[in-house]
Amino acid sequence: MPGFETLTVALIVWIALVILAAGVIQGALGLGFPTLATPLIAVATDIRTAIIVVLLPCLASVLLNTFKGVPVRQVLARFWPMPLYMVVGAWIGTRIFIAYPEFPFALLLAGAILIYLNLDRLGHTDWPIVQAHEKTFGFVFGMIAGVSEGATNVAAPALIVYYLAVGVQPTLMVQALNICFVMGKTTQFITFATVGDVTVTQWLVTLPLALVAVAGSLYGIRIRDRIDAATYRRWLRGALFAIALILCAQFLYSL
Repeated sequence: MPGFETLTVALIVWIALVILAAGVIQGALGLGFPTLATPLIAVATDIRTAIIVVLLPCLASVLLNTFKGVPVRQVLARFWPMPLYMVVGAWIGTRIFIAYPEFPFALLLAGAILIYLNLDRLGHTDWPIVQAHEKTFGFVFGMIAGVSEGATNVAAPALIVYYLAVGVQPTLMVQALNICFVMGKTTQFITFATVGDVTVTQWLVTLPLALVAVAGSLYGIRIRDRIDAATYRRWLRGALFAIALILCAQFLYSL
C-alpha cells in the first residue's frame, strides 16, 4: 500500500469520509465499522489495501466504544472467554486470508446471515439449547466470529446471533461486542504485521484516519444514547441485512 503522498486528493477525501461514516455507525450500533468501510474503500483501491487502511481506525473506534458504556469488568464477569476465542479464531482466519485471498469467504458469510434472518422472520431463532449451554456455544460462535474477522474483516454477525440467543441486553451487548472486536482486530493487526508483508510506514500513514474514526464514533454514541432497547434490536437486524447485501455486492464487484 503506498503512502498518502502517492494518492490523489479525491481519493484521500473519499477514504476520510468513509472512515467518518463508519465511525458514526460503529458508535450508534456498536458494530459495522469494517463492514461499511472495507468495501467502499476497496472500490477505489483493492481488498487487501482496504483491510489495511481500515484496521487501525477501526481498532481506535472499538476501543472508544469499549470504554464508553457498561464497565468492562461487568461484561467479562459473564463472557470473559469470548475475547480469547476471538484471538484464536482471528489468527486462523487471517492466516487463511493471507494464503487464499481469492476464496469467496464474504459470500459464505452473507449466505449464513440471510439464513439466520429468514429463520428470525419465521420465529425460529429462539434456541433454548444455546441458553442451556451458554459456555459451549460461546466457544462455537466465538471461534466462528474470530475466523470471520480474520478472513472477511467482519465478526459481528456470529456474535450478534449468540448474544441475542442468550438474551443479552443492548447496553451489555455493545460492550461485549466491542471487547471481542478489540481482541480480534489486535490479533489481525499483529498477524498482518508479522507475516502479512505490511511495513511500519504503511501502518503509520493510516493513523490520521484513526482520529477521524474517533470523531465519528463520539457522534454515533450520542445517537445510541437516545434510543430504546426495542429500537436498537430492530436496528441490529437491519444492520445484519445490510451487512449481507454489502458482502454480496463486494463479491460481485470482485468478479
